[in-house]
Amino acid sequence: MSDLKGKTLFITGASRGIGHAIAMRAARDGANVVIAAKTTEPHPKLPGTIYTAAEDIKAAGGQALACKVDIRFEEEVQAAMESAVETFGGIDVLINNASAINLTGTLQTSMKRFDLMHQINARGSFLCSKLAIPHLLKADNPHILNISPPLSMKAKWFQNHSAYTLAKYSMSVWVLGMSAEFASAGIGINALWPRTAIATAAVRNILGGDAMCNQSRTPEIMADSAHAILCREAGSCTGNFFIDDEVLAEEGVTDLDGYSVVPGSNLIQDFFLD
Repeated sequence: MSDLKGKTLFITGASRGIGHAIAMRAARDGANVVIAAKTTEPHPKLPGTIYTAAEDIKAAGGQALACKVDIRFEEEVQAAMESAVETFGGIDVLINNASAINLTGTLQTSMKRFDLMHQINARGSFLCSKLAIPHLLKADNPHILNISPPLSMKAKWFQNHSAYTLAKYSMSVWVLGMSAEFASAGIGINALWPRTAIATAAVRNILGGDAMCNQSRTPEIMADSAHAILCREAGSCTGNFFIDDEVLAEEGVTDLDGYSVVPGSNLIQDFFLD
């Protein structure tokens, strides 16, 4: 499959960042995009709402459905998926992108923050997958793509923020388990993770400000990598833990300087990669 024209993508957290970039890349093919996110009003530190994202997608050549969804709540996810099927006739792709991050040690991690990370990262991605799979089973070339890292049991990835690591790794465990569980069903279930830090609102507001963003790549590298994966034959492309630059190299793209926020800068490697 060469493009995503006519395909329907259900993307969590698509109002900004990586989710928005994936949506925009699909829109250029003429895809239908369901924006499943919480933001309905502009926020001074968080650019974009589900409505501005819908406008962007339509301007790029796609169709959009803006759904106010908090993936912690089953009824909201269910309603959004029903709206997607009613509007576009089905769901071809699920992107589990929505995530919560808090890089604190054991004593500094409040249980409220612990619960939030696990409710969104672990439970939310499981819930969205569970509710999407019945629709994906009816689709031609169906995919689930989790924005989550390869699994590593090295202590260094746990010692400073074990609560976050466990929550994020849960998304990868779903890939490991569900890809095997549905191997005979023809659904491609994979994970995608960036080699470097990506310039998102989370990086700017939580991790390192503009200085870190200037040593990051843009979300478009994840969007182009995701697009390449979603265009592959789902039945033979499953159970993989993809890294963005490796995916692009397989597509013949090796000059990545154009993805740097500041071309030629010394890029920061992302978490969970040795």
